[in-house]
Amino acid sequence: MTGFRTLLYKELLRFWKVAFQTIAAPVLTALLYLLVFSHVLESRVQVFPGVSYAAFLIPGLAMMSLLQNAFANSSSSVIQSKITGNIIFILLPPISHAEFYWAYVVAATIRGLVVGAGVFAVTLVTVTVPVANPAWILAFALLGGAIMGAFGLIAGIWADKFDQMAAFQNFIIMPLTFLSGVFYSIHSLSPFWQAVSHLNPFFYMIDGFRHGFFGASDVSPWTSLAVVAGCFAALSFAAFHLIRRGYKLRY
Repeated sequence: MTGFRTLLYKELLRFWKVAFQTIAAPVLTALLYLLVFSHVLESRVQVFPGVSYAAFLIPGLAMMSLLQNAFANSSSSVIQSKITGNIIFILLPPISHAEFYWAYVVAATIRGLVVGAGVFAVTLVTVTVPVANPAWILAFALLGGAIMGAFGLIAGIWADKFDQMAAFQNFIIMPLTFLSGVFYSIHSLSPFWQAVSHLNPFFYMIDGFRHGFFGASDVSPWTSLAVVAGCFAALSFAAFHLIRRGYKLRY
């Protein structure tokens, strides 16, 4: 596992060396969302009995930040290595396909967890959020980060330039996270849009994660766990297949 440890260390240093950009900036963005939305809707919206809107919002914002930054970590690393040409220094050493895959996914998950924890650390200064079941919180945080790490790996391998990479962020990641129930409960939607929301895997990640705090959710946490685990298995299979084939990695 020397190759795995070395590549993981390289990926961790990659985002930690620019922590102001990769960690502090997303935390600030989430804080601004909290300040704006809680100020406007605090007295008008109550999703769960006895839970303020600001408290309801914090887990969703933390999970949204976790997912977006996990994807950004693996995808940006691969596309930058391909464009600059230093991907060859990763492909030439005797690193197995599994080590390659897990190094990127674990590093992406760690960055997502650090950003998510940073969001909580900042927002909990003014708002108290209960913790009903830490096991659900940890399970969905780890699976969510791993899913987006694998998806980012796929996107980075497939893309040939930064414009294509940006399309993933702007037209897939951002819409799916914003329409996943971060700022609302899907029960407030019409039946048609509730059905559409159930097709969004990001909804299950955030709903299950939020269940760990309040013990309440829009769907059963077991259903959410099954969907999320299935997504992780499918994306892991796809990413591992691309790595093994050397798709757009070996030119």
